[in-house]
Amino acid sequence: MDVLTDNFATFGDGFLGTVELTVYASLLALALGFVMASFRVAPVGSFRVFGAVWVAVLRNTPLTLLFFAVLLGLPRFGLVLPFEVFAVLALGCYTSAFICEALRSGINTVPTGQGEAARSLGMTFSQTLSGVVLPQAFRSVISPVGSTLIALAKNSAIAGAFSVTELLGTYKTLSELGYSIIWTFVWIALGYLIITLAISAVFNILEKRWGVAR
Repeated sequence: MDVLTDNFATFGDGFLGTVELTVYASLLALALGFVMASFRVAPVGSFRVFGAVWVAVLRNTPLTLLFFAVLLGLPRFGLVLPFEVFAVLALGCYTSAFICEALRSGINTVPTGQGEAARSLGMTFSQTLSGVVLPQAFRSVISPVGSTLIALAKNSAIAGAFSVTELLGTYKTLSELGYSIIWTFVWIALGYLIITLAISAVFNILEKRWGVAR
Protein backbone atom coordinates (compact mmCIF):
# COMPACT_ATOMS: atom_id res chain seq x y z
CA MET A 1 0.00 0.00 0.00
CA ASP A 2 2.94 2.35 0.56
CA VAL A 3 3.51 2.55 -3.19
CA LEU A 4 -0.02 3.89 -3.61
CA THR A 5 -0.36 6.04 -0.51
CA ASP A 6 3.06 7.68 -0.84
CA ASN A 7 2.48 8.51 -4.51
CA PHE A 8 -1.28 9.00 -4.68
CA ALA A 9 -0.92 12.37 -6.44
CA THR A 10 1.34 10.83 -9.10
CA PHE A 11 -1.07 7.97 -9.71
CA GLY A 12 -3.98 10.43 -9.70
CA ASP A 13 -2.38 12.64 -12.35
CA GLY A 14 -1.64 9.61 -14.52
CA PHE A 15 -5.15 8.23 -14.05
CA LEU A 16 -6.79 11.54 -14.96
CA GLY A 17 -4.45 11.88 -17.93
CA THR A 18 -5.53 8.50 -19.24
CA VAL A 19 -9.20 9.32 -18.67
CA GLU A 20 -8.85 12.61 -20.58
CA LEU A 21 -7.02 10.93 -23.46
CA THR A 22 -9.67 8.22 -23.60
CA VAL A 23 -12.62 10.62 -23.54
CA TYR A 24 -11.29 13.10 -26.11
CA ALA A 25 -9.89 10.43 -28.44
CA SER A 26 -13.17 8.47 -28.19
CA LEU A 27 -15.20 11.52 -29.21
CA LEU A 28 -12.87 12.13 -32.15
CA ALA A 29 -12.93 8.44 -33.14
CA LEU A 30 -16.73 8.29 -33.02
CA ALA A 31 -17.08 11.46 -35.10
CA LEU A 32 -14.53 10.40 -37.72
CA GLY A 33 -15.81 6.84 -37.71
CA PHE A 34 -19.32 8.06 -38.45
CA VAL A 35 -18.09 10.26 -41.30
CA MET A 36 -15.96 7.49 -42.81
CA ALA A 37 -18.76 4.93 -42.51
CA SER A 38 -21.00 7.38 -44.37
CA PHE A 39 -18.32 7.72 -47.04
CA ARG A 40 -18.01 3.93 -47.34
CA VAL A 41 -21.70 3.56 -48.25
CA ALA A 42 -22.11 6.86 -50.12
CA PRO A 43 -23.37 6.83 -53.73
CA VAL A 44 -20.40 9.01 -54.77
CA GLY A 45 -17.47 6.86 -55.88
CA SER A 46 -14.75 9.28 -54.74
CA PHE A 47 -16.17 9.28 -51.22
CA ARG A 48 -16.19 5.47 -51.14
CA VAL A 49 -12.57 5.37 -52.30
CA PHE A 50 -11.50 7.94 -49.70
CA GLY A 51 -13.22 6.01 -46.93
CA ALA A 52 -11.71 2.71 -48.06
CA VAL A 53 -8.19 4.20 -48.22
CA TRP A 54 -8.61 5.80 -44.77
CA VAL A 55 -9.59 2.47 -43.23
CA ALA A 56 -6.97 0.42 -45.09
CA VAL A 57 -4.10 2.75 -44.20
CA LEU A 58 -4.95 3.25 -40.52
CA ARG A 59 -5.93 -0.34 -39.77
CA ASN A 60 -2.66 -1.60 -41.22
CA THR A 61 -0.38 1.01 -39.63
CA PRO A 62 1.15 0.21 -36.22
CA LEU A 63 -0.17 2.65 -33.64
CA THR A 64 3.34 3.43 -32.40
CA LEU A 65 4.36 4.42 -35.93
CA LEU A 66 1.29 6.64 -36.18
CA PHE A 67 2.30 8.34 -32.92
CA PHE A 68 5.75 9.03 -34.36
CA ALA A 69 4.21 10.40 -37.55
CA VAL A 70 1.82 12.73 -35.72
CA LEU A 71 3.88 13.84 -32.71
CA LEU A 72 7.20 14.17 -34.52
CA GLY A 73 6.13 14.64 -38.14
CA LEU A 74 3.45 17.35 -37.99
CA PRO A 75 5.66 19.93 -36.17
CA ARG A 76 8.07 19.72 -39.13
CA PHE A 77 5.26 21.15 -41.28
CA GLY A 78 4.70 24.06 -38.91
CA LEU A 79 1.85 22.54 -36.92
CA VAL A 80 2.91 22.97 -33.30
CA LEU A 81 0.42 21.84 -30.66
CA PRO A 82 0.65 20.38 -27.14
CA PHE A 83 1.70 16.73 -27.15
CA GLU A 84 -1.62 15.83 -25.51
CA VAL A 85 -3.48 17.16 -28.56
CA PHE A 86 -1.21 15.19 -30.91
CA ALA A 87 -1.83 12.06 -28.83
CA VAL A 88 -5.60 12.56 -29.10
CA LEU A 89 -5.26 12.97 -32.88
CA ALA A 90 -3.20 9.79 -33.22
CA LEU A 91 -5.48 7.70 -31.01
CA GLY A 92 -8.68 9.15 -32.43
CA CYS A 93 -7.72 8.74 -36.09
CA TYR A 94 -6.41 5.22 -35.54
CA THR A 95 -9.52 4.08 -33.67
CA SER A 96 -11.86 5.78 -36.16
CA ALA A 97 -10.95 3.15 -38.76
CA PHE A 98 -12.23 0.39 -36.48
CA ILE A 99 -15.32 2.39 -35.51
CA CYS A 100 -16.00 2.93 -39.21
CA GLU A 101 -15.93 -0.78 -39.96
CA ALA A 102 -18.13 -1.56 -36.97
CA LEU A 103 -20.70 1.00 -38.13
CA ARG A 104 -20.50 -0.21 -41.72
CA SER A 105 -21.16 -3.78 -40.62
CA GLY A 106 -24.20 -2.52 -38.73
CA ILE A 107 -25.40 -0.58 -41.78
CA ASN A 108 -25.14 -3.75 -43.84
CA THR A 109 -27.51 -5.54 -41.45
CA VAL A 110 -30.30 -3.08 -42.28
CA PRO A 111 -32.51 -4.50 -45.08
CA THR A 112 -31.97 -2.69 -48.37
CA GLY A 113 -35.71 -2.24 -48.64
CA GLN A 114 -35.55 0.28 -45.82
CA GLY A 115 -33.29 2.58 -47.84
CA GLU A 116 -35.28 2.04 -51.01
CA ALA A 117 -38.51 2.93 -49.22
CA ALA A 118 -36.94 6.10 -47.86
CA ARG A 119 -35.68 7.13 -51.29
CA SER A 120 -39.09 6.45 -52.81
CA LEU A 121 -40.48 9.00 -50.38
CA GLY A 122 -38.06 11.59 -51.73
CA MET A 123 -35.53 11.48 -48.89
CA THR A 124 -31.93 12.36 -49.73
CA PHE A 125 -29.00 10.05 -48.99
CA SER A 126 -28.06 11.97 -45.85
CA GLN A 127 -31.66 11.96 -44.63
CA THR A 128 -31.98 8.24 -45.32
CA LEU A 129 -28.71 7.45 -43.58
CA SER A 130 -29.30 9.59 -40.49
CA GLY A 131 -33.03 9.09 -40.12
CA VAL A 132 -33.60 5.51 -41.24
CA VAL A 133 -30.45 3.41 -41.57
CA LEU A 134 -28.15 4.54 -38.73
CA PRO A 135 -30.76 4.39 -35.94
CA GLN A 136 -31.35 0.73 -36.82
CA ALA A 137 -27.65 -0.01 -37.38
CA PHE A 138 -26.74 1.58 -34.03
CA ARG A 139 -28.65 -1.09 -32.13
CA SER A 140 -26.49 -3.88 -33.57
CA VAL A 141 -23.08 -2.21 -33.13
CA ILE A 142 -23.24 -1.10 -29.49
CA SER A 143 -21.14 -4.04 -28.28
CA PRO A 144 -18.38 -3.86 -30.93
CA VAL A 145 -18.09 -0.09 -30.57
CA GLY A 146 -17.75 -0.51 -26.81
CA SER A 147 -15.01 -3.12 -27.28
CA THR A 148 -13.18 -0.77 -29.64
CA LEU A 149 -13.26 2.08 -27.14
CA ILE A 150 -11.97 -0.24 -24.41
CA ALA A 151 -9.06 -1.07 -26.71
CA LEU A 152 -8.52 2.68 -27.20
CA ALA A 153 -8.23 3.19 -23.44
CA LYS A 154 -5.52 0.54 -23.26
CA ASN A 155 -3.77 1.85 -26.38
CA SER A 156 -3.44 5.24 -24.70
CA ALA A 157 -0.51 3.77 -22.74
CA ILE A 158 1.67 4.42 -25.80
CA ALA A 159 1.29 8.17 -25.24
CA GLY A 160 3.46 7.96 -22.14
CA ALA A 161 6.51 7.32 -24.31
CA PHE A 162 5.95 10.73 -25.92
CA SER A 163 5.99 12.90 -22.78
CA VAL A 164 2.21 12.76 -22.34
CA THR A 165 0.94 12.37 -18.78
CA GLU A 166 -0.91 9.07 -18.52
CA LEU A 167 -1.18 6.13 -16.15
CA LEU A 168 1.46 3.74 -17.44
CA GLY A 169 4.08 6.49 -17.55
CA THR A 170 3.99 6.78 -13.75
CA TYR A 171 6.15 3.67 -13.45
CA LYS A 172 9.19 5.65 -14.71
CA THR A 173 8.95 8.19 -11.92
CA LEU A 174 8.35 5.59 -9.22
CA SER A 175 11.13 3.35 -10.54
CA GLU A 176 13.57 6.23 -10.29
CA LEU A 177 12.45 6.79 -6.69
CA GLY A 178 13.19 3.17 -5.86
CA TYR A 179 9.66 1.86 -5.37
CA SER A 180 8.77 -1.75 -6.14
CA ILE A 181 8.12 -2.20 -9.85
CA ILE A 182 5.80 -5.13 -9.20
CA TRP A 183 3.48 -3.16 -6.93
CA THR A 184 3.70 -0.14 -9.17
CA PHE A 185 2.37 -2.18 -12.07
CA VAL A 186 -0.29 -3.75 -9.85
CA TRP A 187 -1.75 -0.31 -9.09
CA ILE A 188 -1.38 0.77 -12.71
CA ALA A 189 -3.24 -2.35 -13.84
CA LEU A 190 -5.98 -1.61 -11.30
CA GLY A 191 -6.32 1.90 -12.71
CA TYR A 192 -6.77 0.58 -16.24
CA LEU A 193 -9.23 -1.99 -14.93
CA ILE A 194 -11.36 0.76 -13.40
CA ILE A 195 -11.41 2.69 -16.68
CA THR A 196 -12.23 -0.30 -18.86
CA LEU A 197 -14.91 -1.56 -16.48
CA ALA A 198 -16.50 1.89 -16.48
CA ILE A 199 -16.63 1.90 -20.30
CA SER A 200 -17.99 -1.64 -20.28
CA ALA A 201 -20.70 -0.68 -17.79
CA VAL A 202 -21.82 2.27 -19.91
CA PHE A 203 -22.13 0.14 -23.04
CA ASN A 204 -23.86 -2.66 -21.13
CA ILE A 205 -26.51 -0.14 -20.10
CA LEU A 206 -26.83 1.09 -23.69
CA GLU A 207 -27.11 -2.46 -25.00
CA LYS A 208 -29.78 -3.43 -22.48
CA ARG A 209 -31.78 -0.36 -23.39
CA TRP A 210 -31.34 -0.17 -27.17
CA GLY A 211 -29.50 -3.30 -28.27
CA VAL A 212 -30.94 -5.94 -30.55
CA ALA A 213 -32.50 -8.80 -28.58
CA ARG A 214 -30.64 -12.06 -29.26
